[in-house]
Amino acid sequence: MPPGGVVFAENTEEIALTVALCAEHGVPVIPYGVGSSVEGHVLASAGGISLDLSGMNRILAIHAEDGDATVQAGVTRKQLNDALKGTGLFFPIDPGADATLGGMAATRASGTNAVRYGTMRDNVMATTTVLADGRILKTGGRARKSSAGYDLTRLLVGSEGTLGIMAELTVKLYPIPEAISAAVCTFPDIDSAVQAVIQTIQLGVPVARIELLDALSLKAINLFSKTTLAEAPTLFFEFHGSPASVEEQAQTVQAIADDLGGTHFEWAARPEDRSRLWQARHDAYFACLQLKPGCRCFPTDVCVPISRLAECIAATNEDIAQVGIPIALFGHVGDGNFHLVVLVDTEQDMKEAAWISQRVVERAIAMEGTCTGEHGIGLGKRKYLRLEHGDVAVEVMRALKQALDPNNILNPGKVLPPIT
Repeated sequence: MPPGGVVFAENTEEIALTVALCAEHGVPVIPYGVGSSVEGHVLASAGGISLDLSGMNRILAIHAEDGDATVQAGVTRKQLNDALKGTGLFFPIDPGADATLGGMAATRASGTNAVRYGTMRDNVMATTTVLADGRILKTGGRARKSSAGYDLTRLLVGSEGTLGIMAELTVKLYPIPEAISAAVCTFPDIDSAVQAVIQTIQLGVPVARIELLDALSLKAINLFSKTTLAEAPTLFFEFHGSPASVEEQAQTVQAIADDLGGTHFEWAARPEDRSRLWQARHDAYFACLQLKPGCRCFPTDVCVPISRLAECIAATNEDIAQVGIPIALFGHVGDGNFHLVVLVDTEQDMKEAAWISQRVVERAIAMEGTCTGEHGIGLGKRKYLRLEHGDVAVEVMRALKQALDPNNILNPGKVLPPIT
């Protein structure tokens, strides 16, 4: 679905001019960061102009004393963290890909650190946003709390470019922990690993990351990243805090793991070992693609209340056993979120992938979860929005879209299901 043209914006005023011209002629505008989203957010399904914001990559201000930074939308998370070196601060939201902060805000990204630091919803303080008629809107501010009027910042975060185009953001920063330690632990089965996660969260252990990978994911990672991890259900942990608190957290988690049959509890305390471990985790998607050379990935993700996670994953694995295509399961299970990487090559593969995706989504919603923990709706999951939120909520969303974008030029066809 290629666009009719591409505009490379370098500042807010160029976004505003482009949008105003498109509004005058009824031309769709699709904001684009680095294209790392997976639900078709940046596809020009109705034609129009792809508005590339990757050139808007200036860091406008770092307020170390207040713990915030203001950036243009095209700044990536790695770029911001590089600029923060020497300040004692970092930006923790880590979806894996080196996404732009504008794109991360638009899709309400989260990732591996969300269990401790929250999602983009919790970490965007203010925006400069271009509306559908070209006007420039300022939302939020640098104060840590406010009771002034509607929370327009939260309305825009997660709107996937359908209500406005975020040009600048102010985001929260956090102190770099005094001590960081990572660990890997292998379990006899998925259920034992998930029970370890549930007990860890319910005990209130303030872990920074808990990642689950199944045996197929570990096989792919070993082949791709040249690691020698045990090819069995595995949890990756990371602990942040003072040296004493990190040690206490780790001992508590190790005791939980021991009770549930966890073995091979290995530490990665040196920065280079931790980086190698988490890079292997971030490469899991690309590693899984190599399990079936020439295939494509049909990804899906859901999120459920932590108490229903074991049940949801167990039922999902029963579904996986009924199809003949490779499916890897991994995820940020500390907050109840997991992903399926479904490898497809034929029309029959696609049918099985669609069936698996529908099964896991409907199951998650039935468990009072969500059809997407972090990928967003885009084109791929529009049909589940009404099932999850109900008719009234969808109509309110339509009313908001109509109020802010009456001519439907901002990323049309995304998020809201088609009117039938």
